[in-house]
Formats: sequence, structure tokens, C-alpha cells
Amino acid sequence: MSNGASSKSSKGVKLAYMLAVINAIVIGASFLFVKLSLNYASPFDTLTFRFAAAFIILSIPTAFGLFKLNYRGKPIYKLLLLATMYPIGFFTLQTFGLQHATSVEGGIISAFSPVVTLVLASAFLKEATSLLQKLSTLLSVFGIVFIFMMKGSSFDFSNLKGIVLLLLSCTAFAGYSVLARSITKHFSPVEISYFMVSVGFAAALVISFTVHGTSGTLGSLFAPLASLTFIGLILFLGSVQLATALMGSYILSRIEASKMGVFLNLSTIVSIAAGALVLGETIAWYHLVGSLLIIVGVIGTNLPARQRGTRKITTTTA
Repeated sequence: MSNGASSKSSKGVKLAYMLAVINAIVIGASFLFVKLSLNYASPFDTLTFRFAAAFIILSIPTAFGLFKLNYRGKPIYKLLLLATMYPIGFFTLQTFGLQHATSVEGGIISAFSPVVTLVLASAFLKEATSLLQKLSTLLSVFGIVFIFMMKGSSFDFSNLKGIVLLLLSCTAFAGYSVLARSITKHFSPVEISYFMVSVGFAAALVISFTVHGTSGTLGSLFAPLASLTFIGLILFLGSVQLATALMGSYILSRIEASKMGVFLNLSTIVSIAAGALVLGETIAWYHLVGSLLIIVGVIGTNLPARQRGTRKITTTTA
């Protein structure tokens, strides 16, 4: 019985690591489609349609009973707090932050999410991390910063308001990772994802209606839907939004928050490769060096803790 449970838990951890890589690849590839969708709508309107698509896509199989949802007797307030951090807090702070800062500054700051996650996970979840793990996380972050810096990018502290908002968005995502780790004890990945997508859609829709209503541009909110290309992009991004939510919930139910956070830095490598393959963007030597630093950092963060994490999860599951 114990050996069977141990084997099942071990397979679950291996699947979580595999999904962590896939999750990073999907997020990295989606950057290209986000960039294309912004040719048709504003960032926040695009976000509203993305959540709408994700909500519809998940609601269909749920309505037919393929996914079971049961929130009765469970701590709903924790889900509300989770949704406040991500997607509402993260995307809102990021969107308004990028209005007062450059996308480069946003990219550099977002790279520090694994560091903030590691600190919060240590403080609130008591996740122990070795010196090698801490240094590997910093190495992965440095890989991203190195790429941006070698491209001639730097911080403009006159954009202080935007930088502060982006730092808060980074903290919101780290808080989500830490809280979601504990919430997985009460809710299934589908229950967490459906709640987050529903709340995200409702919040984004209210904000979009409010912004367009006060400016008298309500008609322009739905204008992009006249383009089949935009609809296709939104359906894809909605699917990505849903897939990453489901994968993220499962991953955090199996491995520590500090381990998952660093995997997201792999999305930078994927976005570089996608830009080169699809848009013909040039890959320079510093892209390769930075990517190598990111990969080494991810491996260094996870390999030593993987064995400890497996034993810890086995004990909890059994």
C-alpha cells in the first residue's frame, strides 16, 4: 500500500516537472500572439477577450459534466484572495505599470519573480532552500537581465511610478504562487482554474466597460471582433490562459513554489526562439549566453531539492 502510494506520488512529481517545462514553453510562445493581438485592440481589451475565451472554453465541458466542481464547505475566501493576486492584481498592475515604463523594464523586473517567490515561500510556507538553490535562482535571473542589458537596455528612474507598479505586479504573482501552493490541499486544479478565470473575466469586463463608458468609446470595445484573425488569436490566447492555469495549479500541488517560479524564466528563451523563427529577429551571442545561464540556473535550483521534495510529498500523500 505504502509502496503503491510512493510510486504514484513519484510519478506525480515527475509529471509536475514535465508540465513546468511545457508551461514555460507555452507562455514563451504566447508572447508572439499577444504582440499580434495588440494590432487590433488595447492591452486591457485584449486581456478581457482572453479571459472571456478561457471562461467559455472551460464552461462548455463543465456544463456537460466532464469537469466536476464542488466548492461547498471549502474556504472560498482563499480563492478570492488568490484571484485578487492573480489574475486581477498581477495583470492590472502590469498593464498600468507598462503605461509608465518600457516593456524592457517590465521584462527585467518580471525576471525577479522567482526571487520574490523564494523569499515569500521561505517566510510563509517554511520551504527550506540551500545555498546552491539560492545562487542558482539568482543565476537564472541574471541570465535574463544579461540579455536585456547587452541589448543596450537600462532603467530610466524617471519612470519611477511604472517601475513601482511593475514591482508590485511581480510581488502579486509571487504571492499567488505561494498561496496557491497551500490552496491545492482544498481544491482541485479545475476548481482553482475555473474560479480564477471566472473572477478574472468579470473583473476585466467591468474595468473595460468602465473605461470605455467614461470616455464614450464603448463601441470600440467590440470593434476588433469584426476581424476573424483577431478572433482566432483570442481563442488561442484564451486556450493558453486556461492551459497555463490548469498546469500551474497541478504543478504547485506537487512541487514547491520556489521551484516552479524559476521555471518561468525558460519562457524568455522560447520567446527569443519564436521571434527568430516567425518574425526573423536576429539571435546574437548574448542571447545564447543568457539562455545558457537561465537553463543552468533552473537545473541548479531543482535538482538537489527534487529528491527532498519527493520524500516530503510522499510523506504528506501517504
